Amino acid sequence: MEPLQILVVAILSYLIGSISFSRIVSKIVDPNVDLDSVDLPAADGSTHRLKMVGATTASVKLGPKVGCTIGILDILKGFLPVLALKLFFPNDYYHLISAVFVVVGHNFPIFYKFKGGVGISSIYGGFFVVDFLGIVVSTLVSLVLGFFVIRDMIVAYVSGVWLMLVWLIIFKGDWPHIIYGIVINVIFILGFVPEIKAYIAQKQKGEIDMQETMRITPMGRGMLKIMDYFGLNKPEGD
Repeated sequence: MEPLQILVVAILSYLIGSISFSRIVSKIVDPNVDLDSVDLPAADGSTHRLKMVGATTASVKLGPKVGCTIGILDILKGFLPVLALKLFFPNDYYHLISAVFVVVGHNFPIFYKFKGGVGISSIYGGFFVVDFLGIVVSTLVSLVLGFFVIRDMIVAYVSGVWLMLVWLIIFKGDWPHIIYGIVINVIFILGFVPEIKAYIAQKQKGEIDMQETMRITPMGRGMLKIMDYFGLNKPEGD
């Protein structure tokens, strides 16, 4: 790989990642919407303010259909440039560089004062190209781990990214893919730390209204359907 080409791929991928579909789509649906002041409900009637701006933020304000549309666009944002580079440069690792910098741009967009989302949709978009089977298996295992073993939605939500690193180490085994998996996890954790801290603090106080939180987000609604199917969506103590 040539240094100049690496730099061009990194810059262009970052700029593509910096395109905030959550802001663009939300403004099309409702020009007066404010995504910088979005609160999730807590069980005691209080609220938890989201610190990131992404598909979940838009879902809270404009409904899960809008959030789902944004999520799909964010996946494509991570999928298309990575796929193009893998097809045009099949013997190089430009697609891994692109997959990383699209997520950096999504989480820290230069067009919006570096305030973006968590990046999980764009991460998955890149994962689909890097190793489709790996992300399918990792996601299924994360759902089982979150719902059946630890019984925590956050674990089900985030552990797929962690498990993908394990998959890359075992089944790819080369340093470019391993470094890619490590960097993606670092970026993801950095973007998600504020929300994890708030979630843990509220959960310890018994203030999380997880049912309501899940109902107003597209991924949460999907998880609720899975929980209903397996009879897991029941109040504690039943």
